[in-house]
Amino acid sequence: MSEADGDETDVRRAVVLDYLAHGLSDDGRPQYAKSPAGYAVGIEDFQLYQVAFDEDERLTIGSEVVVEPPAEREVVTEAHRVEYDDLSSGAQSELEYVVADLVEEYEARFVDFYNDAQPITLRLHQLNLLPGIGKKLRNSILDERKRKPFESFEELSERVSGLHDPDEILVERILEELRDDDLKYQTFVGRREQEQNQ
Repeated sequence: MSEADGDETDVRRAVVLDYLAHGLSDDGRPQYAKSPAGYAVGIEDFQLYQVAFDEDERLTIGSEVVVEPPAEREVVTEAHRVEYDDLSSGAQSELEYVVADLVEEYEARFVDFYNDAQPITLRLHQLNLLPGIGKKLRNSILDERKRKPFESFEELSERVSGLHDPDEILVERILEELRDDDLKYQTFVGRREQEQNQ
């Protein structure tokens, strides 16, 4: 999203959501032929992946791996995109925690969303896509950011009356975008791809 990320635009990193040492349950091959598998979520754009891992590696949930391009992979042997419903139940339950961790870890990037969000149509603003943000709260955010850009989630909460847990609001929206692939507007999921296609 920022200039600094520009050097690595081709490398996609992901966080492991579930690690299945004995492979996928729906893999019909005999046990000895299965490789360790699992699911991961992209750090930049929250794309979901089903991945196969190198048999010599032992990973834990929360490990960071490279999924694209194949030449940059170290522990991942295969990766392809999946939908939320394709995830294992373990990956689905882990997803909320991993997304929350990513929003916290990359706070500046997500605070910038509040600083940079723009109108989508004459009647709809990107901020209104966030759960619990109506016209009044949106206008308060816009007024405050005109004075001075926000620098942290804490500052957002302090300066915008009624905006509690701005980080949790983002996590909620990201999860909504991941679970419902029929949403008209995707603000966070698949963002990188949308920007590259413009």
